[in-house]
Amino acid sequence: MSNDVMIYANDLSKTFGAFRALDKINFEVKRGEIVGFLGPNGAGKSTTMRILTCFISPTGGFARVNGHDVFDAPLKVRESLGYLPQRAPLYLEMSVLEYLRFAADLRHIDDSTFRKRAKNVVEVCGLAQVLGKEIRHLSHGYRQRVGLAQALIHDPPILILDEPTSDLDPNEKAEFLDYLKQIGEERTVLLSTHNLAEVETSCARAIIVSSGRIVADGPLDEIRAKSGRVRYVISVQESAGSRPYRGRGAPPKKGEVEDALGKVEGVKKLGELPTDESAHTFELVSEQEHDLRPDLFQLAADKGWVLLELRRDTQTLEDVFRNLTIGDERRNRQLSPVAPEDEDEDDEDDDDEGEAVGSASSDAEEKVAKADRS
Repeated sequence: MSNDVMIYANDLSKTFGAFRALDKINFEVKRGEIVGFLGPNGAGKSTTMRILTCFISPTGGFARVNGHDVFDAPLKVRESLGYLPQRAPLYLEMSVLEYLRFAADLRHIDDSTFRKRAKNVVEVCGLAQVLGKEIRHLSHGYRQRVGLAQALIHDPPILILDEPTSDLDPNEKAEFLDYLKQIGEERTVLLSTHNLAEVETSCARAIIVSSGRIVADGPLDEIRAKSGRVRYVISVQESAGSRPYRGRGAPPKKGEVEDALGKVEGVKKLGELPTDESAHTFELVSEQEHDLRPDLFQLAADKGWVLLELRRDTQTLEDVFRNLTIGDERRNRQLSPVAPEDEDEDDEDDDDEGEAVGSASSDAEEKVAKADRS
């Protein structure tokens, strides 16, 4: 195994009684990569994260983190990574600084090193204005920042994040993803989520898991092209009073445009899209190896149509995700024995939540020192 491989899973399997949560999955994450680990609820994402972070052991296969086996050397694995579960296990009665110091003590970080690292994580996570506040009085967004800070306090080379934005509002999600991109410049990150927009914003590569098996792994562009088909949208002006058609005859009828488009070589599917009365707009689907745009443009020119729009789209990541994981959704709608799957458990008490307001200070080191002295 290459020294650049930071996370390695080989035939990784996990069963809970008769239920198979993971079925011989294989993947690797190299140094410096930010990889999205995608799948619907119950697909095996959290089970994989918990094996990699040594919370549970695999039933079969093995995994290595930073070269250390998760079964044989769990302490070395934990030293190598920072972990942020879906709901960070925070001590609500502690202040933010007390909690960070507690996390540092667990990592055997001395006082001088703690001050330097606390300064860095406070700046990155935007915690300067809430260091002295009790965690119970922070919003979900700030609590997630605190959870991320504890995952970073020992400066690990690997970060594993399990649904880190599931409880955040849109503004908080955007801020968190900005932090993630900053952090990912220096670390290997495995981001488990079912939010495709987060992956497209933060990751260059994705792994899609369904029913405990990997169904896609690669750069996002390759995954989008997995179906082998592409989509085209063409819009032709139809308004009789428009200047381009004056003196050139009547604008085309809907049926005329539809019939002509259907005869273009390579068109596999044709359908009209809703639009106003000024245009005829159609969606076409073809095989990926043949680009229809030159033929569509030439058709419009030969017919004398006024072309308002012509674009080619590969499948969206959401389309491919649904195609690859639709079986999970169908199974979820069928009655079956209840299995002890541990995906997406969500039972944390959210009482006493308040709103923390404020921006990060440019002098985070001074903030840490003042709060620590108090």
